[in-house]
Amino acid sequence: MTWGTSILWPKAILHIDGDSFFAACEVAKKPHLKGKPVVTGQERGIVSAATYEAKALGVKRGMSLSEVRRLYPEVIFLPSDFETYHLFSRRMYEIVRRYTPAVEEYSIDECFADLGGMQRVNKMSYEKMAERIKYELELELGITFSVGLAPTKVLAKIGSKWQKPSGLTLIPMIEANNFLIKTPIESVWGIGGSTAAFLSKYQIRTAQDFVNLSQGWVEQNLAKPIVEVWRELRGQAVYKVDAAGRQSYQSLSKTKTFTPPSTDFDYVFSQLSRNIENACLKARSWNLVTETIFFFLKTQDFKYHGCEIKLPYPTAVPQEIISAIKPYYQKIFRDNVRYRATGVTLMKLQSGLETQLDLFGAVTKSEGLTKIFSSVDEISARYGRHTVFLGSSLLAKNERKWGSEAKEPAKNNDLFKGGMPKRRLNIPMLGEIG
Repeated sequence: MTWGTSILWPKAILHIDGDSFFAACEVAKKPHLKGKPVVTGQERGIVSAATYEAKALGVKRGMSLSEVRRLYPEVIFLPSDFETYHLFSRRMYEIVRRYTPAVEEYSIDECFADLGGMQRVNKMSYEKMAERIKYELELELGITFSVGLAPTKVLAKIGSKWQKPSGLTLIPMIEANNFLIKTPIESVWGIGGSTAAFLSKYQIRTAQDFVNLSQGWVEQNLAKPIVEVWRELRGQAVYKVDAAGRQSYQSLSKTKTFTPPSTDFDYVFSQLSRNIENACLKARSWNLVTETIFFFLKTQDFKYHGCEIKLPYPTAVPQEIISAIKPYYQKIFRDNVRYRATGVTLMKLQSGLETQLDLFGAVTKSEGLTKIFSSVDEISARYGRHTVFLGSSLLAKNERKWGSEAKEPAKNNDLFKGGMPKRRLNIPMLGEIG
């Protein structure tokens, strides 16, 4: 189905977005906080999420708590409780699945749903289904959701952002142009800052400007993913609702912002080591390995410094990646520069089953470490992640002592009835600090 058709709903894709989700979950748990400015993230010393009342004061994500406290003393600070947020998230998916089995769990506070073909089963129109789903979510969870209904996923994302909080925006095909003309190109899902900057050089300011470009120009000047966004904006459903969930990864990234920023060589490296451990843990859980990695250090003034490294053989053993990164880290790190975040990406991931043996036994040696980390993974599955961790991650593991604003996560002292804190052995292993 193409742009300009008279059919209202060639497809019916719903996008559901929780409004200020983490903070809203806290208010739902503690109704006496309703209508008050609340932020989460106390355990990290920075704002992780804020209620709309806090945002109205001027609170923004990532602000330090000390700054918020100085500027807005009426704000209420809470530690994050991710286990509860996941419970709310699971409940959100369950409610949407009452109306269709085709639900894509896009993130903890977002999902897509394909309502196509469900009118007869649910005995209501697509518009009514969207309305009922929104109503039941808000009634049963006690938080608001912004919802968009459109023929494609990209248009549905525009709809869910159109009215916040608690908006329901319907974008049938024949009315899509009314929305595109008011949507800045940089606000379109899938259009990054560099692409928006490139398009602005051709006076492409809005989503409507973009869809009016010829197919030839778009295919000649833009990458395939952007061409797909162009097609979605024109009403051609390129992106399917993935109800089966993710089957694998082509890359995995882990980043961490720490507060306060640090000039300490060992501490910053420890944060990077923890990024690598987290990324490798996830890669192993999917039986993936990599030969190509990228890491970066982010400074207090938001500048990035990093490099891409090629490994001699595919691996998901953090020790091997840390050993490869360390010489480059020593070159990149600068004394007296304040760093606020580190990150690593495992690129071009491949199945660990496809790893080939080499002539000099390096892979055989790696296989020994892989077996060790299989045991580490078994311990983690039993006692929790990072029960056993590299010594090079120890400073990051103990990072709470570095931030005067930091607090224990809520999950450790705000348990459900009958709940118990997670048991942690906290055994450092295998690595070195510095």
